Amino acid sequence: MLFRTLTAALLLAGSLVVLPSASRAQEDQPLTAKQQDAVKKMIHDYIMENPSVIADAIEALRQKEELAAEISARKAITDRKNEILNDPESPVLGNAKGDVTVVEFFDYRCPYCKTMMDMVMDTVKSDGKVRLVMKELPILGPDSVTASRAALAARNQKKYEEFHRALMKLKGPINDATVMKTAAEVGLNVERLKKDMDDEGIDTILKNNIQLAHALNISGTPGFIIGDQIAPGAMNQQALKQMIDQARKPKT
Repeated sequence: MLFRTLTAALLLAGSLVVLPSASRAQEDQPLTAKQQDAVKKMIHDYIMENPSVIADAIEALRQKEELAAEISARKAITDRKNEILNDPESPVLGNAKGDVTVVEFFDYRCPYCKTMMDMVMDTVKSDGKVRLVMKELPILGPDSVTASRAALAARNQKKYEEFHRALMKLKGPINDATVMKTAAEVGLNVERLKKDMDDEGIDTILKNNIQLAHALNISGTPGFIIGDQIAPGAMNQQALKQMIDQARKPKT
């Protein structure tokens, strides 16, 4: 495995010279054990003489993989646009008829999501024309799933946004007890909430969100989609406003 990996990396970097006769033999038939040993020795000797080629090859391979992932994610934005923007199961905050949509993937136990919450909400409110689509993405363990299930269940009592804000501001651990305590504090009927959390439809929502995030190459939280841009990770208010302004510009 290591031999094949190093060979691929070196070939990608354009640093390994393969003799024509070796290439011809490789096309016609598999290398013999003796030939494989010779190639391994050639690679070993080359690496020992030029150790920096490994770092160069790995960096080239990383860049190639990142570019492929970016292309795949952009295609997913186009192919799954309706699911991203208009899924009826995704809560919508801000201006439901706004001219720009910001989609946020988040986890209630994610410290960056919690830190950004006020800034995102303030930006949406001050702009006045931003539609904020919430994608629950509980990837940080069972307690994250509990919080997301509770938040989605709170829609039935029309308290999603209030509960969402309270969960994001919650200090200390997030678990079943603290989630239910917070629910009571925002005026939710806790017993009804617990029953609504068992709805199998919530399982489907969370499963679909995870699959969508994977297709968009969003592997952590927070993750944003604004216009045709994907922004993985936290950002400051200036960057968020710039992406909103860019999405608002007419496409030429």
